[in-house]
Amino acid sequence: MSGPDDDTADVRETPPDLPRLDRRRLLLRGGVGGALLLGGAALGRGTAQGQPLDPGGHGGHGEVYEGSGAAPAGAAHDDLERLGLVRGGYGHGPQPPRDLPEGLIEDLTHPPAATSGSGEVSLAVTETRWPVAAGATLDAWTYGGRVPGPVLRTTAGERLRVTVDNRTGRGHNLHLHGSHDPQMDGWEPIPPDASFTYDVTPGPAGLHPYHCHLPPYAEHLRRGLYGVMIVDPPGAREPATEVVLVLSGFDLTGSGSNDVYAFNGICGLYDRHPIRVPVGELVRVYVTNMVEGEAVASFHLHAQTFDVYRSGTGDRPHEHTDVVTLGQGERAMLEFRLPTRGRYMFHPHQHHMAERGAMGWFTAT
Repeated sequence: MSGPDDDTADVRETPPDLPRLDRRRLLLRGGVGGALLLGGAALGRGTAQGQPLDPGGHGGHGEVYEGSGAAPAGAAHDDLERLGLVRGGYGHGPQPPRDLPEGLIEDLTHPPAATSGSGEVSLAVTETRWPVAAGATLDAWTYGGRVPGPVLRTTAGERLRVTVDNRTGRGHNLHLHGSHDPQMDGWEPIPPDASFTYDVTPGPAGLHPYHCHLPPYAEHLRRGLYGVMIVDPPGAREPATEVVLVLSGFDLTGSGSNDVYAFNGICGLYDRHPIRVPVGELVRVYVTNMVEGEAVASFHLHAQTFDVYRSGTGDRPHEHTDVVTLGQGERAMLEFRLPTRGRYMFHPHQHHMAERGAMGWFTAT
């Protein structure tokens, strides 16, 4: 990691010295008709990087909101200085690298479209340097070359075959949450340079994480071996703009505790690149807590409330609120509409997480 020499400089204007990830490593090979793909570019790109976001809400993934420039106060401020991380936008510190691979933001943000019929997916387990923030990379263990891993999607009652190819020098595996054949539960190791196919019929309809399930468990999670699977009900859900948000923490110093936090693996990603949604139309957010080492996290939306479907299950919401609390591995499907054009902040209500990277915006246009 490297940080600025001058605390007063607007270091967000200087791209970090990070390797560009090979786009081909970010592809998930699909199933029937190529339907099981990485979350696609569902929304159009905006203006070039560096142009400020219109205060009225014309932000998109290609546009940039520079925020207030305020740095977090107190201990969080000091720790970010110690780590050499860039301080940036409103309410939190670390900012994302400017030089992210083309299409990565869309792939991390939007799930693949719902599919029907059986499917096949291939996931390679690799080790790579993942750009956690401007000025910081993680020695990551990944599914599909990214953190979190690709979004898997299938329909309840349909067969899904997931082939995991371990291209590392240590054992790994893949454990799916939800219901399936216990012979496919993913607790046995896949040796180095070997592969295994998990043949499952996932259920119930809902949102289910997947992750490596080998000791040391915390290290496998902190290094990035996790993702989510959406299992759709046999009848299609109401059309909506769909977003996946996986909250995680990263230990960058080897201390055994989290130094920074992020939605979808990159600190401040949606502070700099707000998620654009249509005014008044349905938004469906699949949010999952994969923060290792901390008992509780949450998701809070400013200026609007949402329906909560715990674990994404059921056809009626379990509650209506503006904060949902999630233990480790817990998840929820949230539905809402943003009635007024503008920016709506979101973050965990554990404020140290927001100050250290897990804060973003929805932009209603």
